[in-house]
Amino acid sequence: MSASRNAGTRTVAAWCFYDWANSAFTTMVVTFVYATYFTKTFAANEDLGTELWSKGIVVSAILIALLSPVLGTMADRGGARLRALILATLVCVMATVALTFVAPGGNNAVVLALGIFVVANVAFEVGMVFYNAFLPAIVPRERIGRVSGYGWGLGYIGGLMALVVGLVGFVGLGDMSPILPLPTELGFNIRATNLLVAGWFLVFSIPAFIYLKDAPATGKGQGLDLRGTFTEVANTFRQIRQYREVVKFLLARLIYNDGLVTVFAFGAIYAAGTFGMSIGEVMIFGIVLNLAAGAGAFLFGFIDDKVGGKTTIMVSLVALSIATVIAVLAPTRAWFWVAGIGIGMFVGPNQSASRSLMGRFVPERHQAEFFGFFAFSGKATAFMGPLLFGELSGAFGQRVGMGSVLLFFVIGGVMLLTVSEKAGIEAAQRGSGAAGL
Repeated sequence: MSASRNAGTRTVAAWCFYDWANSAFTTMVVTFVYATYFTKTFAANEDLGTELWSKGIVVSAILIALLSPVLGTMADRGGARLRALILATLVCVMATVALTFVAPGGNNAVVLALGIFVVANVAFEVGMVFYNAFLPAIVPRERIGRVSGYGWGLGYIGGLMALVVGLVGFVGLGDMSPILPLPTELGFNIRATNLLVAGWFLVFSIPAFIYLKDAPATGKGQGLDLRGTFTEVANTFRQIRQYREVVKFLLARLIYNDGLVTVFAFGAIYAAGTFGMSIGEVMIFGIVLNLAAGAGAFLFGFIDDKVGGKTTIMVSLVALSIATVIAVLAPTRAWFWVAGIGIGMFVGPNQSASRSLMGRFVPERHQAEFFGFFAFSGKATAFMGPLLFGELSGAFGQRVGMGSVLLFFVIGGVMLLTVSEKAGIEAAQRGSGAAGL
């Protein structure tokens, strides 16, 4: 075990706290607040708004899939993982601020808003490549599950708190006026929640920036050695095929993660469009879901270390499939709430266990490279879920669109059954003992 895996408590806590910081973006921009606001105000109707938003998600996914392996390898070669994380965070923060000042109805407002969102979303996901790569470097394999769970759990609680501040301070609910006397014309008070997100993300990221440390460089090139980087990406791609369990796992995740991407991108839109929830009600819904997700991530982090990442993912996929069926068939809001809480309870364990399983499969000193391909597996076909949801919703309604999520969970789960966690860990240990890939 490398010395880096004996990182102190402050380092591990700082790593987990970055999840608290960045979850404000996914919770408020991607899922519950800005996404709902965009579909309601930037297009002639919500169906068209949903279709336009899906295009933004699709473009983001394609760019993330293309960039992640290259940037992950570049960071490992230059020992610049932390610097890359800081840069990606700053780009996401600045783009999120810019979203505040794009009002609906202006010239090219839709294109501008979606373009800025794509920049922010890509920067966020690229940052996650570097962030995730720190996990197997700071904790031993036998603790990866619980620490990953701590991170996801803390992240969901952070997202919950950001939603509470946004609801009370910026949006209000029913007869309850927001604390801040912001103008409501064209929903400026709602767009201003992006300022909250940006500040939250930046300020709470500081502990990670201080305590996380770069690993030694793995490549001879310095700076932007693009030729060396692309050569190493090609080498990693060839070598990663020797890690059969990694390949099988990434292919399974390629599918089931499409379902998660769709739930995150359109869950709130589905709540607003199908059940008539206002933005304030959607935020309340998001608060409850984040509470359930945080509890699930914390609890299953310990279970993950006991039964393994694969089993944890399989349990979550079965539960998510059942909850999706309930959400599609829900005759009332009450049943939709049941489905939503079920999804929240198991989406956290799915994400946490996926990250921890990959962490167990990664050979030392190549964490960012492998997590670059992990990000690739999460985004390479991530356009399929949103695209299918958008097309089916436009043609047959949102219930049919949401039903498509079930396909990804079921097919991905069947593919995951072929993965041997024990064999994957043994291969990673052999790779860690070698001189390099």
